[in-house]
Amino acid sequence: MSDLLLDALRGQATPRRPLWIMRQAGRYLPEYRALRERHSFEALAGSAELSAEVTLQPLRRFPLDAAIIFADIMTPMPALGVPVRFSPGPVIANPVRTAADVDALRQPERDAIAPHLMEALRLVRRELPADKALLGFAGAPWTLAAYLVQGKGAPGFPALRALAARDPGLLDALLSRLTGLVVAYLREQVAAGAGAVQLFDTWAGVLSLARWSELVRPHLVRLLAETASLGVPRILFVQDASHLVPGYASLASEAIAVDWREDLASLRELVGPERGLQGNLDPAFLLAGPEATQREARALLARVPARGHVVNLGHGITPEAPLDSVHALIEVVHAERSS
Repeated sequence: MSDLLLDALRGQATPRRPLWIMRQAGRYLPEYRALRERHSFEALAGSAELSAEVTLQPLRRFPLDAAIIFADIMTPMPALGVPVRFSPGPVIANPVRTAADVDALRQPERDAIAPHLMEALRLVRRELPADKALLGFAGAPWTLAAYLVQGKGAPGFPALRALAARDPGLLDALLSRLTGLVVAYLREQVAAGAGAVQLFDTWAGVLSLARWSELVRPHLVRLLAETASLGVPRILFVQDASHLVPGYASLASEAIAVDWREDLASLRELVGPERGLQGNLDPAFLLAGPEATQREARALLARVPARGHVVNLGHGITPEAPLDSVHALIEVVHAERSS
């Protein structure tokens, strides 16, 4: 049986474009909110059974083409010996800022990296229909380092940029450790049933292209080289980093995903016909209602060639998004097959 998402990510022709939605398992769903009344986010993300349940909720409600495992990008951090709490975003009580801090990070065995998440992947894969893809994901090394060094989310992540300026060798050592962790983490996810993986580099845009090329690119090159043998499509997501897109487009991922600020038609010309492209409807259109969603979705389909295009939002769906807007988006994408 054909899998629309995996075929599209590999640049193959498909009967219609596949569709999934970033953060599709989450707060806009009433069934998720009902679970959150009984369980904390940490409990949901830390339990194989609950994580699997949340992952499957949107597929029970909507005819989406993929499930993405419910977790946080910081989920593998405890394997390094770094506790993470959420308030509401990730908080690191003791940020990693010195050579001693980096040396103290554990070097975990692969089976010690978020074993509950691997069990959740297996549970979801057993229940998911064969024609629906299961996505794993990880934070890219720089984005993980942003939280580890800063201690929590912050505009521009000044502590991370200061570390890069003060001691680039120490930053390089940290990014090297994180790259090894992400490689092992993705390998375990694929072994547990993920048919594709998305790498989130959410905060690379705080760097100039020159600094990104010097500090970050070598670690992404290594990460992609060491995961090439997994045999699954790898989607590299870049957020709020228009100036970095040419650098990302030259990397060896099977697909690239960008936020709504980018023109996908122009990006298609840059990356060529064989790469997968994902995105990039502005989530604000869903907030504006079904009619606005359908209008912009049709415009997106009209300007982006169908082959190799995975329809998605340019960032995560917001908690206030009406369910009718999601239905409207799906209707437009599914109607293209018969048009």
